[in-house]
Amino acid sequence: MKLVLAASALALASTLLIGCTDAPAPNESPQPTYVSTWVEPEPTAIAPLRGTLIEAGAATNPSIAAKIDNHLGARPQVGIDRADIVFEELVEGGLTRYVAIWQSDIPKEIGPVRSIRPMDPDIVSPFKGIIAYSGGQPRFVQLMKDSGVYNAIHGQADTATTFYRTPTKRAPHNVLVKAPQVIAAHKKLDAPGQQVGYADDLASSTAVREGKKISGISLVFGAASTPSWGWNDERDVFVRSQAGVKDRASNGKRIGATNVVVLRVKVSTGLGVPKTELVGSGKAWVASGGSIVAATWAKSSRTSRIRLVDATGAAIRLAPGNTWFELVPTGGSAKYTEAK
Repeated sequence: MKLVLAASALALASTLLIGCTDAPAPNESPQPTYVSTWVEPEPTAIAPLRGTLIEAGAATNPSIAAKIDNHLGARPQVGIDRADIVFEELVEGGLTRYVAIWQSDIPKEIGPVRSIRPMDPDIVSPFKGIIAYSGGQPRFVQLMKDSGVYNAIHGQADTATTFYRTPTKRAPHNVLVKAPQVIAAHKKLDAPGQQVGYADDLASSTAVREGKKISGISLVFGAASTPSWGWNDERDVFVRSQAGVKDRASNGKRIGATNVVVLRVKVSTGLGVPKTELVGSGKAWVASGGSIVAATWAKSSRTSRIRLVDATGAAIRLAPGNTWFELVPTGGSAKYTEAK
């Protein structure tokens, strides 16, 4: 009996001893295991025609510009809502046409394209790259060919597979361009340089920091062209109308612009058609973020970019995003409505 009790006591002591050995020492706590989540950030750059941050090396392709029809028969236009920059200009009959430029975001198709005009080389030359159009008077086509930009013209051998007439519109308002294929054929051309100054964000843009709050801008190019822009808080862009009707792209999306730049320009007629005189200077407005600021524009040569400065001579900074340049004749009008 004593032997059994002794054995039991020995077993209990051994159990207690083992328990004391496994227990943590006083004030000792288990060490956590850390897993590193650090990832080396990708290098970034600024999209030259939008001012937005992009992955470095992501925008090395040339730009493609196109002379876009704005006749009622051409609307809604294809791909114009994805253009980085759009210029609206006066042509015959008080109508307008667009020169749209894409580089950051290339749609599958763009158009309808129409014929070139004498001011278009002054608009397109600073972007280099490609200009797509349907033809034009030989003297105007030659001006464009002399600009240093590659001319992709409907009806030529090099555009036989990239330009076509869509059956959804009537001629001459139906020539569309397969933009990615055109760019792929000329990918060795230089990418465009930055054309304007950009702020880091919308709140830092010159118009927001220095300008007046507005609800909209109304423009008159001629009796047949009265576009307008209204501020849209939900989208943080100005949305476009023509003749009081919401202006939409072919995908149904209403056309919008982060920045609307109104340039007051002289228009000459010595060449038999209206010619916007873009080499020169004049008054301007720059609108971003629901605000507008007065400015002065200047362009010293065909190949130079448009410079925008405020009343103090400081460079205007646009908000990162797309931009519409409205080349409004001095014989037309431009008005804005202050926000209530």
